[in-house]
Amino acid sequence: MIPETCMVRTPWVRKFVASEEEVSGLRRGVRARLDEWGLPKHADDVQLCVSELVANVIGHVGTGTPTTLALLMNGAYLRIEVHDPDPRALPTLVAADTESEGGRGMALVSALTDRWGVHLHADRKVTWCEIATVPDAVTEYVPWPASAPGTETGRTRAETVIDLYDPTPVPGRLRSGRLGAAQAEEAAISVITDLLHWLGARGRDADDVLDRAQMRYEARLPSVSS
Repeated sequence: MIPETCMVRTPWVRKFVASEEEVSGLRRGVRARLDEWGLPKHADDVQLCVSELVANVIGHVGTGTPTTLALLMNGAYLRIEVHDPDPRALPTLVAADTESEGGRGMALVSALTDRWGVHLHADRKVTWCEIATVPDAVTEYVPWPASAPGTETGRTRAETVIDLYDPTPVPGRLRSGRLGAAQAEEAAISVITDLLHWLGARGRDADDVLDRAQMRYEARLPSVSS
């Protein structure tokens, strides 16, 4: 028998139109592919993640959205990707309680996976998550696909500042999935709030600053062909 870690696994990609009716077929396809890959023990968690990521597209982008599901390997990690054409509607991880109407989907994905995140492109976004297929898998995050030129330095500076505000920083790791995305998001909001107060105290218009920052952010988004 070929060792699991040596098996070649061809990416499984399915294009579909986002709707609740499509989810059951995707779940069946995922389970069948994981059986072929020798990874049936991960099927339940992957099926749940697929359901939640597709539900996120339906809820925040809309029913009928052209969507792509990809299942592939990233080193020792089983990776799930959902592509949709709206880079503005971002998934959000919140501390959803029993009274919350939203936020539970990505909270579930975060709980089931080792890491998750979003890659933004000019004309689409890719929401992804990864599950370690071996107990001793390396946990450091490797950017994939490559980031837009000129953005890594800015992200490194941002990580450094967020570490100053985050009460539980995780040095050298992307704060997604179990690595603390919710805490990092709150720290980033605190950074932005303090900067706006600092600018306001010096006679600057906060709305104008935010508009200019948004324009600069959008200008740095990579232009990638579908």
